[in-house]
Amino acid sequence: MSKGTIAAVSMLDFEQTVAEIERQIAQLESRDAGSTQSDEWATLQATRERLLIKAYSELTPWQTVRVARHPARPQTLDYVDLMCRDFCQLHGDRRFGDDAAIIAGFTRIGPWKVLLVGHQKGRTTPERIACRFGCANPEGYRKALLKMKLAEKFKLPVVTLVDTPGAYPGIESEQRGQAEAIAVNLREMSRLRTPVVSVVIGEGGSGGALGIAVADRVAMLEHAWYSVISPEGCAAILWKEANERTNPLAAKALALTAKDNLRNGLVDAVISEPVGGAHRNPKSMAQSVQTWIVNQLGELSRIDVDTLLRQRYEKFRRIGTATQRG
Repeated sequence: MSKGTIAAVSMLDFEQTVAEIERQIAQLESRDAGSTQSDEWATLQATRERLLIKAYSELTPWQTVRVARHPARPQTLDYVDLMCRDFCQLHGDRRFGDDAAIIAGFTRIGPWKVLLVGHQKGRTTPERIACRFGCANPEGYRKALLKMKLAEKFKLPVVTLVDTPGAYPGIESEQRGQAEAIAVNLREMSRLRTPVVSVVIGEGGSGGALGIAVADRVAMLEHAWYSVISPEGCAAILWKEANERTNPLAAKALALTAKDNLRNGLVDAVISEPVGGAHRNPKSMAQSVQTWIVNQLGELSRIDVDTLLRQRYEKFRRIGTATQRG
């Protein structure tokens, strides 16, 4: 199934005002053999864009979570196809095996040779099962760190793309040291002697996200989310059940949107998405992500390594600080 088809059959409830317009546009293009020159087509497109702008400018936190989970939303391998050149994928952690939920490889982004690491959820049912919907095992985090150390050796910057609801919580993952693997990544990434930039492209859940996101610069896509726990997990703890009533309440309480995270100092930038979300125009989204990455690497390359490490340390030490008045 193509991404366009996925988008068409995965219309979110708050997009229903757009659904009929898109159906009319599709019928018109089919009738006119794909022609986009008629006044009727232009009028429908203008109406569609106006409705999308309105719908996406009024998203609630829970609606943002649903957009971040859209099945057609670009994933790491989509960004590889759209913004990378000469990608050479690397596999395995040299201790247990490979993990399909973590993609790693050397590539070129703009003028930069980099190591790219990112979560992969999969598209088809077999792919999603193999990737566990983007939930990495400990060998995934060990693979990521092993390749980061290789990038450090060759003085190449690291770029990470975060898109996971959290690390895989299965018994075998715990037996193989899930918590330890993430903790080691946090420690080692904090002192990695090469520039690191990270983008939350979809979901950013808890330690599963942070395990590859200890970076000098962290950005979020406009309709991504980043939090200590998923809304469903939070709802299950606070209200003892996750349902249509408690999930939106939890999403709001977690302050998980890009605007919230920017305001609270947890990320450095928010990258705007195309009208209607990244899934409606992956190519444009990839171009925006590439531009941000290239600009950040240009700035970070001018900072000496010791200063870079000090600033990275101070950046994460500031997170969670609070002042008491009175």
